[in-house]
Amino acid sequence: MKKAYFAGGCFWGVEHLMKQQGGVQDVVSGYMGGHTDSPTYSEVCTKTTGHLEAVEVSYDDNDVQFETLARLFFEIHDPTQIDGQGPDLGEQYASAVFVNDEHERQVTEDLIAVLEQNGLDVATRVLPVSKFWKAEEYHQNYYAKTGKSPYCHAYTKRF
Repeated sequence: MKKAYFAGGCFWGVEHLMKQQGGVQDVVSGYMGGHTDSPTYSEVCTKTTGHLEAVEVSYDDNDVQFETLARLFFEIHDPTQIDGQGPDLGEQYASAVFVNDEHERQVTEDLIAVLEQNGLDVATRVLPVSKFWKAEEYHQNYYAKTGKSPYCHAYTKRF
């Protein structure tokens, strides 16, 4: 089982749409990239911890490749929006791919290059994996629990 980490605005929508990808075993909402331990949602919202709302995607690489997940990530959020996604604005909603190794970095940078060749001004950052902190339980499987639909994430074919 491998893990991939993506931050694309509110983690609810990214989690919901990533779970629909074949080969994905689990998606957990949480926080990554900051400088404090065990951040809470309210702390992250103060914009003082440096964390982004992110998801941890557990997947079987015999069934789905990192590149497929990264492509999906770029197609389920707006990679051009700086520090936000739709109406959700703030540093904690920035777009980023947290890479585990040089292969993931190269795949991500190659996909960004394709998007830029197609005229997009990509704001997504490529960052090294850091400690992932699971978000509070009420954030997990939010759309499945509430029956609501993502309000700032939708699929847009970009590749």
